[in-house]
Amino acid sequence: MVATTLALLGFLVALYLWMWKAGLLGAMVCGTGGCEVVQTSRYAEFLGVPVALIGAAGYLSLLVVGLAGLQPAWLERRGPTLLLLALSGVGVAFTAYLTYLEAAVIRAWCRWCVASAVIITAIFITALLGLRETAPGKREA
Repeated sequence: MVATTLALLGFLVALYLWMWKAGLLGAMVCGTGGCEVVQTSRYAEFLGVPVALIGAAGYLSLLVVGLAGLQPAWLERRGPTLLLLALSGVGVAFTAYLTYLEAAVIRAWCRWCVASAVIITAIFITALLGLRETAPGKREA
């Protein structure tokens, strides 16, 4: 349930960034100019797709898997947790790359991006812990 809640929060953050990038919102609420610098940099797109849209799709995938894993038929199975671990692992790796770009190349920090990095890392850790809980011979609490 924790990973699912975090996935919803991450989806909302990424959706906000994508909606701003798409011009559907006015000024970005950030507190510093770093968010706009990052979001308007050439690194705000990956293979022609806005990074925020990739994030929203990724978090939505995590949300769907998390909600499916909460269904009674899947509570005792490791499949949803393994999928959460794999998806969030890819997310952590991509986020590490983007964080490197913020620090070393763009030299600006987006608070929303940092929040997303914390969220995806927390989902990954939660999935790791959940995998231990669903190990053969153990029951989920």
